Amino acid sequence: MVARFAVGFAALLIVAACGSGGGWQDQPDQHIVRRGETLFSIAWRYGKDPADVARWNQLGDGSLIYPGQVIRLTPQSGSSRTGTSTQTRKKEPLPKIPAQPPPAWTWPTSGRINVEFGGKPGSGTGVLINGKAGQSIVAAASGRVVYAGGGLIGYGQLIILKHNDTYLSAYGHNAKLLVKEGQEVKKGQRIATMGEGPERKPRLHFEIRRNGKPVNPRQYLPAR
Repeated sequence: MVARFAVGFAALLIVAACGSGGGWQDQPDQHIVRRGETLFSIAWRYGKDPADVARWNQLGDGSLIYPGQVIRLTPQSGSSRTGTSTQTRKKEPLPKIPAQPPPAWTWPTSGRINVEFGGKPGSGTGVLINGKAGQSIVAAASGRVVYAGGGLIGYGQLIILKHNDTYLSAYGHNAKLLVKEGQEVKKGQRIATMGEGPERKPRLHFEIRRNGKPVNPRQYLPAR
């Protein structure tokens, strides 16, 4: 009886939360921050430029986000609603951050590309590189770790590096992460070990994003 009461009470709490306007159902133009998420992981999930998301939400460098916070995924419109009256105001457009050149890339691990950009199995947003379980994964260019964890579905244990305001790189399906968020890393530095990717085979998911959008890593990696 006590157990049934507890379950029923918990269900009432969930319904009340959803009906109060503070529910956790995301809208098409917004995201509610969950525990362990960062600005970069949110922007990564939706294919947005982290710098744009930070500006749309007036977050500065984006480091101060917290669970339950509502993050806009689109620019604010030019209209504002106060009471029953609606005023349309023209706003100054947000300045664009100048594009920065790509860094000098190196291959993040040994092995041949088994699945090309856009191919399956996998997310299609990067390439899958074959290898052996536990082999070294290195930073493809110098940068700062902006995400290290397993909170993004489909990537396994993931590392995201920021190289400049234009370019990010990602390393997914790792067995062990050897770096932490906020850490500066050098090109060629060991950052993880290879784990199992799609089809339970040892593979690295490697991805490069330019202004938040996935690009074909072959355009940037040196020939070999």
